[in-house]
Amino acid sequence: MEAPGTYQAIVETAADTTITLTGNDLTIEQVIAIARDGAKVKLSDEALQRSADAYGLLLQGAAENVTIYWFNRGAGDQRETVIFSGDPTTPENTKLLKEQQLARFRNGVASGFGPELQEEALIRAIMAIRANTMSYEAASPQLTHILVDMLNARVTPVVQSRGTLGEGDLPTMGNIAGAMVGEGDAYYRGVRMPAADALAKAGLRPLEPFAADEAALISTNAYAQAQAVLLVADARRLLEWTDLAHAIDLLGMNSSVTPISSQVQAMRPYPWLTWDAARVMDMIRGSYLFDEDPARIIQDPESMRASSQRQGSAWQAWAELRDSTLLSINASDHNPAVLPGLTPESSWELSTPQFMKYYVKGGPLSHGQSGYIFSNANWDPYPLANQVEAFTIALTNMDVAVAQRIERFRNPFFTVVKPADILSADMRRNAPRLDGYLPTDLWLELSGMGTPVTPAGQAIVATVEDLQAETRLKTQRARDAVDLSFQLLAQDLLTGSFWTDVRKVQAPGRNFGAVPTAALAALREVVPWQQAPSERQKRPLGAVVYDFMQANPAAKFYPGGPTPPQGQPTPKAGPSVN
Repeated sequence: MEAPGTYQAIVETAADTTITLTGNDLTIEQVIAIARDGAKVKLSDEALQRSADAYGLLLQGAAENVTIYWFNRGAGDQRETVIFSGDPTTPENTKLLKEQQLARFRNGVASGFGPELQEEALIRAIMAIRANTMSYEAASPQLTHILVDMLNARVTPVVQSRGTLGEGDLPTMGNIAGAMVGEGDAYYRGVRMPAADALAKAGLRPLEPFAADEAALISTNAYAQAQAVLLVADARRLLEWTDLAHAIDLLGMNSSVTPISSQVQAMRPYPWLTWDAARVMDMIRGSYLFDEDPARIIQDPESMRASSQRQGSAWQAWAELRDSTLLSINASDHNPAVLPGLTPESSWELSTPQFMKYYVKGGPLSHGQSGYIFSNANWDPYPLANQVEAFTIALTNMDVAVAQRIERFRNPFFTVVKPADILSADMRRNAPRLDGYLPTDLWLELSGMGTPVTPAGQAIVATVEDLQAETRLKTQRARDAVDLSFQLLAQDLLTGSFWTDVRKVQAPGRNFGAVPTAALAALREVVPWQQAPSERQKRPLGAVVYDFMQANPAAKFYPGGPTPPQGQPTPKAGPSVN
C-alpha cells in the first residue's frame, strides 16, 4: 500500500557528532540528535561485551539442551515445538539456522500494512533505540554491527505504520529486518531505491543472520519508544511556548496577576504548579502589570486565572512520561531474557528446581560463563503506555483553558476596553486579522483526543496472546495532539500579541517585561502589527505563527527560570535577553 504525502528526509546538522550507546544512559536529546540531526552512533566496549556474553550464553544454553523460547523451541503457539537439538554450531544445525533466519528476515519485508511511515527521523529513532537496547539481547555480532552501520550510513528502511499491537513491534522491526538482507526498499540519504542498492551504495554487505537474530531484532517496543521520545521532545517545546503565550495573554488582558503569586501558590503547594506559576511570574517581571491601574478588574476569567494550574499539571505529566521513556529506552524489552553471569547462588529462587531448568552451566561457547535464559513479559509496555495517555489527557485539559482564554478577549467585561475604543479605523484595518471560527474548530478536534484508547483483550495466535497495548495508537494520538496544540497556541499567540499592541497604543509608556518584549519583537518580524492587507502574506496567519514557534523555541527568549521540581534540568539555554 503506497503511502500518501511526501517523505520527510532529515537534515544532517550533527553529522560530525558521534554518540556512544552504552545501554544505560541514552538521553532524549541524544536520540533526537541521532534521529533528526544525523548524529553518528557507536556501541561502547561495555555494551559490545554484554551483547557478546548474551550471544555466547544463548549458544551454550542450546548446546546444554536448555529449553529456549524462540531459538531451539518455536514462538507463540509453537513454543513447545522443537526446532533443533544440541549444539547450534554443528554443521547440520548451522545450515538449518542460517537458512531459517535468512528466510525470516526476507519475509519481514511483507510484514505490517500501510501507509508507510514518512518521517525518516522516526525510523532512525527506532533503529537507534533498538541498537541501544539490543545490547542486552543475544544478537550475533554481525546483526549488532549492521544496525549501527545502517544508521551511520543513512540507510533507512521503508517501514509500514500499522500491524503492531503495541506490545512487541514485530511487523515494524520485520520491515527493518528485510532491508538488512537486501529485501524491499530503503532510502539512502533520503533517496528511495531497492534496499540491496542502498546497502551497496553505503558500502555494506547484506546481513547473514544466524542463531536467534530475528528474535533479537524484532522482539522490542522500539516503535512505541521512538514515538514517545519524539513526543517528549516536541511536548517540551510546546509547554515552554504555552507558558510564554500565557505571559503575553496576561499582558494583553491587563490582568490581575495575584493568582500566580508565590504566596498564593504556597497555600496549595503542588510542586509543578508552583514552579509553572513562578515561571510565568518571572517572565512578566518588571511589566506594567505590577503598576497601579484603577481600570484593572479584581480577577480574570477562570481560564486565565487557572492556566498555570493546567500548565503545571501538564508539565507534571510530561515529567513522568519523560522519566518512564528514559527507563524504557535503556532497558531490555525482549523475550526471552538472557542473563549471563548468574549462578544458583545469585538469588534464592534461582536454586529451586523450576528455575534450575533454565540454568546454563557454561562451556566453550559461553567462554565458561554461566547464566540463565528465562521466558518473560518484559515486552509489555506498561506503565509507559499509561503515561502516554495520562499526558494526552493533561494536555487536552490544558488546551481547553487556552481555547477559552482566546474567546475571553472578545468580552469587554474582562478587557474593559474594546479595540475600537483605542485604535483608529486605519489601525484596526492594518492590524493582524483574528479568526473567530478557527480556534473553536481546532479545539473541537483536540477535545476528542483526551479520551483514552479502549483497553483491548482479543485472544489471538491460538489464544496465547490475549492482551494488546495499542501503543501505536496511543503514541501517535499523543503526537498529533501536541501538533494540534501548537496550532491552537498559534491562535492564542496571535490574540495575545494583538492585545499587547492595543495596550501599547492605549498607554505608550507601558513596560511589558524583557522576555515578552523580546518574543513579541521577533513575532512582529513575521507578522507585522501594522501592514496594509494587500501586503500581508497570502496564507493563514496562524500557519505563519505556527512556523515561527517551530523555528524559535521559547527557550530562546526565556532560557533560564526557576529550577523544576526534583532537581530536573531547566530548559535549554538560548540567547540572553537584554
